[in-house]
Amino acid sequence: MLDPTIASVRLAVRTALRPFEGSGTTVLVALSGGPDSLALAAALAFEAPKAGVEAVSITVDHGLQEHSARVAARAAEQAREAGIADARVARVEVTGNGGPEASARDARYRAIREVALETGAGAVVLGHTLDDQAETVLLGLARGSGAGSLQGMSPHRIDERGLAWIRPLLGLRREATHAFCAASGLEPWSDPHNSDERFARVRVRNTVFPVLESELGPGIAEALARTAEQLREDNEAFAEMIDETIEDIVEHAEAGIAVSCAALAANPPALRGRIIRYVVSSEFGVALSRTQTLEVARLATHWKGQGPIDLPGCQATRRAGRVVFSAR
Repeated sequence: MLDPTIASVRLAVRTALRPFEGSGTTVLVALSGGPDSLALAAALAFEAPKAGVEAVSITVDHGLQEHSARVAARAAEQAREAGIADARVARVEVTGNGGPEASARDARYRAIREVALETGAGAVVLGHTLDDQAETVLLGLARGSGAGSLQGMSPHRIDERGLAWIRPLLGLRREATHAFCAASGLEPWSDPHNSDERFARVRVRNTVFPVLESELGPGIAEALARTAEQLREDNEAFAEMIDETIEDIVEHAEAGIAVSCAALAANPPALRGRIIRYVVSSEFGVALSRTQTLEVARLATHWKGQGPIDLPGCQATRRAGRVVFSAR
């Protein structure tokens, strides 16, 4: 009889592959060698032939730990043993700009994108679990970074190149991937960074969650994951509203873009703030903080002769009944 944990992981991968069935497309799995990605890679190797897709794996060697090259080579070997013939290793250089976690993540995703382009992949599958989602939401809540952060990681998104980024395991707990590896006879790599208390995510995982579950009862991770899902739905609805509104209230201005003050003021605060952030992000490629967004909104809603507001990469000025964003 098939082990239930093996069945649950395979089912999650099978569901993720349905849009690609019979297409012959390449599906790239990001494989670190840890239990989550190893379970995902093994399940993909099993399901890919039945779905009519080709599985390729990419293991990124960040070079940050002793024997990292050996760990990466072993992960690729395990992928081949599972049935993924094209198992690649990419060595990257982590610069340290923006902190070690962010730098390593940026380098890793660059390498994954490059291999996706080389192989003509239509999708990349990532091994994040429900526990990872809950940790992401809790960290976003602690930073006070708003609904955009609290919606967590998307289970499926399409990037600007048309590449699908899929997280099939977001509905499964981390214990399921560990059990999958044990039942399959797989020996995952244990990343020492996962027990390094210097990292906020590790402290959340090892200290904060046990306290929350002890004091509030079980089910905290599932509740946070549900919150993320609900906020993603809200965000999608807001995005549709912005798309419907933006063409009527935005116009090009000299060296920038302008938004009608009357239209901004007529919208509810939540939509008003999103329009402002959307305009600035689209035109200048920068993100505004909540404080900056509110100050810009005041140019439309509480005009008392304020002067220009300096923002990252641009300036906001009220002029002739419009808020004009221009490059600085």
